[in-house]
Amino acid sequence: MAKSQIVAPVQSMTREEYRAWSQRQPVGRFERIGGVVVAMAPERVEHNDRKMRAWLALRRTVRDANPPCHVNGDGMTVEIGDSDYKPDAILYRGEKLPPGSTTVPNPLIIVEVLSPSTSATDRAWKLREYFRLQSVRHYLIIWADREQVVHHRRNEAGAIETTVLTGGEIGFEPPGIAITVEEIYAD
Repeated sequence: MAKSQIVAPVQSMTREEYRAWSQRQPVGRFERIGGVVVAMAPERVEHNDRKMRAWLALRRTVRDANPPCHVNGDGMTVEIGDSDYKPDAILYRGEKLPPGSTTVPNPLIIVEVLSPSTSATDRAWKLREYFRLQSVRHYLIIWADREQVVHHRRNEAGAIETTVLTGGEIGFEPPGIAITVEEIYAD
């Protein structure tokens, strides 16, 4: 099948069916939302740059502060209910995932970079979905085309607090690390 002929299936799939189907795909990026496979649009260079810089910033701070955490980039899956999401970066606590893993079971920090086609989903639907997981304490939404980061964090009482940043430090407690907006937007 040629690259241009790969189409996400229209029917609903179970998680097991989706995993088997996605492993057979030679190309393409997909998520399963509410049981339905959704093809992800090709990335623009600014989107790719922001997600890589966010991943690098998280990796740097984990390396420097040495908390018991690990960072994964694009491609790993977060399973929530009947959905399988692929955030742009994920930080989790605990032991390193074993070889062959495709999912991060208890993410602490989730990062999404906005795309024109997914902006509304990332800012509303995924905000609600990600915080359904008790392990999630931080959700960063990064604009690809302007210097703006929204940091949603769950406080000790369970309430979600939101901060919009155009510069400065982004603190993550837990696990007691920080990155800066400038690291994400550095040239």
